[in-house]
Amino acid sequence: MPQAEPEVAAKPSGPELTDAERSAILFTGYDLDARINPATAHLAMRARMTLKNTGAVALNRIALQISSTLQWESVTLVSAAGNKRLEMSQHLLDTDADHTGKANEAVIALLEPLAPGQTLQLDTFYDGTIVASAGRLERLGATQAQAAGTDWDAIGGDATALRGFGDVLWYPVASRQLFLGDGAQLFDAIGALKLREAAATIRLRLAVEYKGDAPAAAYFCGRRQALKAISDDENAPIASGTGVATAEFVAEALGFRVPSLFLVALPETLIAPLPAFYGAAETAAKPVEKADAAAGVSSSNAPAGGASTGEVAQSMVAVETTDEGSVKALEASAVDVAPLLQEWMGARPLSALTVLDHSGQPFEDGPLLVGPVAVLGTANAKQGLVHSMTHAWVQTGQPWMDEGLAQFMALVWAEQQKGREVAIAQLDDLMQPVAIAEPAIDPSGAKEQNAPGGELVGQVVGQPLIAATSELYYRRKAAAVWWMLRGIVGDEALQAALQAWRMRAPGSETAEEQVLGFEKLLERSGKKNAANPVDLRWFFNDWVLHDRGLPDLSITDVTPRQLPAGQGHNVGYLVSVTVKNDGAAAVQVPVTIRSATFSTTSQLRVGGFASATARVIVEAPPAEVLVNDGGTPEVRTAFHKVTVNPAKAQ
Repeated sequence: MPQAEPEVAAKPSGPELTDAERSAILFTGYDLDARINPATAHLAMRARMTLKNTGAVALNRIALQISSTLQWESVTLVSAAGNKRLEMSQHLLDTDADHTGKANEAVIALLEPLAPGQTLQLDTFYDGTIVASAGRLERLGATQAQAAGTDWDAIGGDATALRGFGDVLWYPVASRQLFLGDGAQLFDAIGALKLREAAATIRLRLAVEYKGDAPAAAYFCGRRQALKAISDDENAPIASGTGVATAEFVAEALGFRVPSLFLVALPETLIAPLPAFYGAAETAAKPVEKADAAAGVSSSNAPAGGASTGEVAQSMVAVETTDEGSVKALEASAVDVAPLLQEWMGARPLSALTVLDHSGQPFEDGPLLVGPVAVLGTANAKQGLVHSMTHAWVQTGQPWMDEGLAQFMALVWAEQQKGREVAIAQLDDLMQPVAIAEPAIDPSGAKEQNAPGGELVGQVVGQPLIAATSELYYRRKAAAVWWMLRGIVGDEALQAALQAWRMRAPGSETAEEQVLGFEKLLERSGKKNAANPVDLRWFFNDWVLHDRGLPDLSITDVTPRQLPAGQGHNVGYLVSVTVKNDGAAAVQVPVTIRSATFSTTSQLRVGGFASATARVIVEAPPAEVLVNDGGTPEVRTAFHKVTVNPAKAQ
C-alpha cells in the first residue's frame, strides 16, 4: 500500500543551502539505537553522531538527510557545558540517494559557528516507516517489476533489508543532491563516501519487536549477532506470543562500506565442506576460525588445524533460505570452485561466505552475499560464485585488493573452464569503460627534470587504486592489474605472495605502506625470485600508487637480420622489434615472433612516453610479430601484429 510522506516544509527557510555546505560534513562516529517493528514497517531511531567540518569556511548550520518517509523529532547539541536543544526545520529534498527519490532534510541552526577542522556531537531522534519504493526508478521510466527487483529495501514481516546510502537513508547522512539520470554521479558519490568514512566508528543497539517466532540474527555492516529474545509472556503460545529481540554491535571502524542492516528469520545452515587440499602449507599464522561462529550453528566437520594437512576443513558457506531444493545445487557449485581458490589463496578461507536468500538484485558486503539462492547455485552462476567466495578467502580491507582479486579470480575461472581467449575477451569487456573514463596525459612537461625515475608530476589523472572510489578502478582496473602482475612474476610467485599476505594480522600502516609492503613481498616471492628479486617498483608506482592512465602501444619497426651459421648452430635470425608507448603508464608486454614452424615469446618493458626494443634470436625466417596478447589493457587496442617481409630477413 502506498505510504504517506511526513508533513514537512517544501523548502528550507533562510538562504538556499549550497552543495559545499551539504558536503562539508564528515561523520567520524555513529552511535545508533534502533527499534524496529517488522509488522508495521516502523523504525524509531536515536542517532548520536560526531561530525567534522571538512570545508574551507565556518558553518552556521548543518543539513542532515534521512529517507522521506521518516520524520525528524529533535536535535540536541552534546557538549561538556551541557546538552542544548537546537532549532531545526525540515523539508523534502529531491535526491536519488534514497529509493523514494526524496530525502527529509533537517536544517539545524548551530549556537556558534563550526570552524573548519572542528567537530561537534549531535543527539537526534526520528521515526517513521520504511517500505519498498519505486519512486526514483519510476521517475526514470522503470516498470514496477524492474523497480521491485532493484529497490527492495524495506522493513517487513517477510524480510528486513536496509542497504544504506544510495538505496535507503535509514541513518542520517550529509550529501548534496544526487540523481541517477546524471551519469555516474550517484555511484561515484557512494564510493567517495565509503572512502571518506572508512575510519569512522559505528555502533548499533538493536531492538526488534516480534510476534510468534523471534528473528534469529541480524547482520550489521557485514557483522553478525544472534538476537536475544525476551518474551512479553513466557506462558503465551509461540504463534501468538510477542516480545522484543535485542542485539548489540560494539563500536568498530566502518571500513569501505555504507552501513547496512539485515534481519535473519531462520538460523543459517552450514553447507559445502571444504575439499581436502594437499598443496604447500601456508607459512603465516593460521586463519581465524569464523565460519561456525559467524553462522551461529554447529558443524561436525570443522577441525582445529590451520595448515594444509589434507583433512576436510570447515564449511565454506552459511546459507539462510526456505528454498531447500536449491541448497544442494549451491553446495555443489561451492565445492566445485573451491580447489581454484585453494590453489591461489590458500588451503582454508578466513570465514564462511554467508548467503541470505533474497529474490532481488544481489548485494555484497565482503563475505556477506544477499541474493537468490536458486540462481546462485546454477552452472551459469559459478563464475560469479568464485567472485563472492574470494571474499571469504581475502579480507584485507583494501578495496583494490579485495574487489580486484575477486574479479581477477573470476577471470582465472573463465580461463580454466573456457580457455584464455574467453578470459581475455572478458578482461577487454571489463576495461572498455575504464578506457573511456581514463583521461589522456599530455606528455609536454609531464616529467620532472631530475625526479627519481622520471616520475610524472603535476598530473592528477583518474583515480589511483589505493584511493579509488569508483568500481571502474578498484574492481575493473584492479583486476587488470592483478592479471598483469601474474604475467610479470608468474602464477607460483603471485600465489605464494597472496597466501602469505592475506594471513597478516591487521596493522596500523597507511594504504601506501601496505602497497609497498606487498610489493616487496611479491618481488621476493616464488623459488625463482627468492635469490634474485624482480623489480616491481615501476609497476606499482604507475598502476597502483598513481594513475597514469593506460598505455598506448604501437610497433614502429621490425628489422630481421640473418646470422651466419657457426660451430654447433645453423643459420639464425636476429629480430629487432621497436615498440613505442604514447601513454604515460609504463608497461611490460609479451613480444612473440612467429615463423611457419615455431613461435617464441619474450617480455619487453616500455616506459611512459618512451620506446623500447626487443632483440630476439630465432632459428627460422620470421613471418610475423605480435606485441601484447590482450592481457595488458591499452587506450585503443590490446593486440598488435606486423607481418614480416621475407625479403628483409636476409
